[in-house]
Amino acid sequence: MRLFAFIGTKILAVAQGTGEMLALLFETLFYFKEAPRNLTSIFRQINEIGVGTLPISMLMALFVGMVLSLQTGSELALYGTQEAIGAIVGLSMVKELGPVMISLLVAGRVGSAMAAEIGAMQVYEEIDALKTLEISPVRYLAMPRLIACLLAVPALVVFAIIIGIIGGGVVAEINPMINVPFNVYYENMVRALNYKEVFKGLLKAMVFGGIIAHVGCYIGFKTSGGARGIGESTTRSVVLAFLLIMIANYLLTRFMI
Repeated sequence: MRLFAFIGTKILAVAQGTGEMLALLFETLFYFKEAPRNLTSIFRQINEIGVGTLPISMLMALFVGMVLSLQTGSELALYGTQEAIGAIVGLSMVKELGPVMISLLVAGRVGSAMAAEIGAMQVYEEIDALKTLEISPVRYLAMPRLIACLLAVPALVVFAIIIGIIGGGVVAEINPMINVPFNVYYENMVRALNYKEVFKGLLKAMVFGGIIAHVGCYIGFKTSGGARGIGESTTRSVVLAFLLIMIANYLLTRFMI
């Protein structure tokens, strides 16, 4: 009986959390109409998310593209088909590695910071002060962050795709086992890619960006328990964002095939 009670409690908690997240999402979307009046906050968040994450995201994308080219090209060279490496690296970066890799990076770096910042405001009653001043915390805190992530994450993914493809091309040319000239690499990549594939990758990035911001804000608003609670919220936001990104990635891939 205790086992069933425990399972039932967990199911109810998940259902309650899902409902609360949906309610917060709808309220945040409702305040999108106030975006023109909050451009300063939105651009500040875009700067923190995009510009702050750009250097490390480019470095990560460079080495991911290089490793992908090295491992895949070495295997293709065994069968004399290494010229296809351009198409493989390009499609991998655009459709999967670029959006997922950058989203996980942003979730760890920015999503946790959102949860910690809003959580601190919740613990130290700054959010209650906003309500006292008749300022909606959702409009003031959640809406700018959601819009910023919807814009900044796809932009980061574009840079990551470009850098990853260049890194893969450099390895394909200089590695004696692969030995594919960059112009051949580039031509095969261009033939394999089209606007539809790029659109799918950027759509994934936008959805993942929305998940990161929404999870960070939701966990922040639910924070309690002082400094320890803030730390726990930071961890929960990263874990939940990672999990939802992976689930969303499967669902989006399934419907886009």
